[in-house]
Amino acid sequence: MRTDTIVLGAGIVGISVALHLQKAGRSVLLVDRRGPGEETSYGNAGLIQREGVYPYGFPHDFGALFRYALNNTIDASYHWNAIPKLAPFLLSYWLHSRPSKHEAIAHQYATLIEHCVTEHDALAAEAGATHLLRRKGWMKVFRSAAEQDARLAEAAKWNKEFGLNYRPLDVATLRAEEPHLDQSLIGGLHWTDPVTVIDPLGLSKAYVALFEKLGGKLAQGDAGTLAQDGQGWSITLADGTRASAHDAVIALGPWADVLTNRLGYHLPLAVKRGYHMHYKPLGNAVLNHPVLDTERGYFLAPMVKGIRLTTGAEFALRDSPKTPVQLARAEPIAKTLFPLGERVDAEPWLGNRPCTPDMMPIIGPAPKHRNLWFSFGHAHHGLTLAAVTGRMVAEMVTGEKVFVDPAPFAPSRFT
Repeated sequence: MRTDTIVLGAGIVGISVALHLQKAGRSVLLVDRRGPGEETSYGNAGLIQREGVYPYGFPHDFGALFRYALNNTIDASYHWNAIPKLAPFLLSYWLHSRPSKHEAIAHQYATLIEHCVTEHDALAAEAGATHLLRRKGWMKVFRSAAEQDARLAEAAKWNKEFGLNYRPLDVATLRAEEPHLDQSLIGGLHWTDPVTVIDPLGLSKAYVALFEKLGGKLAQGDAGTLAQDGQGWSITLADGTRASAHDAVIALGPWADVLTNRLGYHLPLAVKRGYHMHYKPLGNAVLNHPVLDTERGYFLAPMVKGIRLTTGAEFALRDSPKTPVQLARAEPIAKTLFPLGERVDAEPWLGNRPCTPDMMPIIGPAPKHRNLWFSFGHAHHGLTLAAVTGRMVAEMVTGEKVFVDPAPFAPSRFT
């Protein structure tokens, strides 16, 4: 089989890359070992985070570091046996998270974030998937005045710097808009620019359906079989056939390093693992917005399947067995925040977020190989940045002017 481009990885980022390339007139083969959107892209909180100009950093205040060291929180957990291997990454992550450095990164990162809603809107409209998008934003809710004051001051600063829109929520307004939340909450912060997705897997499938409608092809295969083939690339598919193409795009998310290491790239990649569980609401309870319990570190989002409870970051080796202790810690607290009923899922879902120490994705041409492109490392913002990244990669591959300056995200920054 011969095609113009092979895209390896059918998460939301790889799907978006493949779709944009197909829209640009390239024939594309999208390859994954599983069905589209069934790995990391399945388990996100469903946010297209227009407000997310500051990527999630490593805390620098002593109180948070002390809490995390105790390893008993909801928002962060770690495996002791993973620390020796993760230590270089964590040190670099901590250094990049220093306030001055983090602020500089945010001003580069914002060039991606500012397009996240408009680019998804364009794809969703073409894919007939706008019914999966909600334009209510999302809320942080507060239990203490100190936390509320700090987060509102931060929001005011970001509004001034980046034009991000928000509303402070006093107790009366919060109770009016979310009457089934814990009545002891003292207020909230409503980010109004973000768009939420009530079925992330459904959005992935809608984009894939558009990709196929435009002539794109799906196949199962092992990305590890990728090899140079003259001036291009080839891969062995699950049925034993060999597919070849002029260009190949690695969009393997948390598994990218399995292939890039073999190709001679030693990129500082790690994973943050995360869990989710769906619940039925009790009685007539309704959650109108996705909600972050800011001081406890978990997230509730209304989804087609039920109320999705997602946890913070687990620092562990990618392929270690599930240890959903954060979910066990969060569940009883979440039931006091909102009346959650019985679990919907048979077991907790586990996913891996692909991370870089500078908190920015790796997007662009492979430094050591021709016609090979990288598109991974989006951490918590895979869904948020998928459509933006897809357009960027397509423009780079086809030689068009890239609508966002790709220099800050180039793979060469780590070589």
